[in-house]
Amino acid sequence: MKLCADVGGSFVDMGIVDGNGDVHFRTRTPTPLHDWAEFVDLFRRKLAEHADILAIDSPLCLAVAGLADPDTGALTSANIPSLHGRAIVADLTAALRRPISVINDADAFALAEATLGVGRGYRRVFGMILGTGVGGGLVEDGEVLVGAHGIGGEWGHGAVLVASPLAPGAVPVFACGCGRTGCLDTIGGARGLERLHGFLHPGAVATSSAITGGWLAGDVACSATIDYYVALLAGPIAMVMNSFPAEVVPVGGGLSNCRELIARLDESVRAGMLEPTDQPVLVPTVLRDRAGLLGAALGAERPHALRPVPHVPMPRAIGA
Repeated sequence: MKLCADVGGSFVDMGIVDGNGDVHFRTRTPTPLHDWAEFVDLFRRKLAEHADILAIDSPLCLAVAGLADPDTGALTSANIPSLHGRAIVADLTAALRRPISVINDADAFALAEATLGVGRGYRRVFGMILGTGVGGGLVEDGEVLVGAHGIGGEWGHGAVLVASPLAPGAVPVFACGCGRTGCLDTIGGARGLERLHGFLHPGAVATSSAITGGWLAGDVACSATIDYYVALLAGPIAMVMNSFPAEVVPVGGGLSNCRELIARLDESVRAGMLEPTDQPVLVPTVLRDRAGLLGAALGAERPHALRPVPHVPMPRAIGA
């Protein structure tokens, strides 16, 4: 039995995960965004509540919306100020006096789907999140692949959309929370889809569910938004697939609930791959909202899962 939590910018989803992967005593609590002591107390109370079924040395397993540096332990979390910059494993271990494991929430999703979900039986899995924003995780042979600073699978960041000096305002270039502009994170998630809809149809305000629903009902404006959304995302995702030849891409997050949208995106991605396939590649999650908790538990069981990719220095030029 392990107490597991999926810690997001809005809520902490918590539950007891047993050896069969079943989740018990599940609760959702608003995330203490600005108070570390309140964050610690949230887990202290939950551990005390279930002290009769949790061994004193059973780990607290966290999937967190942030990146933990494997060397320093410092967490980078733009959405949870109470955790940003904190050595969360060391600090929680000292406060709660029990083992703590932390994994990025997108990595947890990818690991869970690769082990227990649609990626089961495949060697390479690219877990993709289309939620409030976008995220991702790479799994190979049951291991999460991350770089020297805990970064891996972050396909949503990097300036992909660039403004044209000849036609200002013609491209949907928006500021991203990472400090850059033109990232796919700004248009790929639910808020991004809404932002894109307003960009294409000035003055229009609609939720992501209204946009996808309108598209399915044949609404012209919503259909134009979905067409553009798919066109903007499919190429970059195909490039990821050409770079990391995943055999399947489980898709989670709120937009994955619109299976028609994932099927449409999958068709365009496969058309852009260097080795097209007739079989679906982007597949909606089967674990749904349990993936974060299950991935947190799996991360604790597999310390090798957070495996940094070795840094290989570039050779010096001859004569340098």
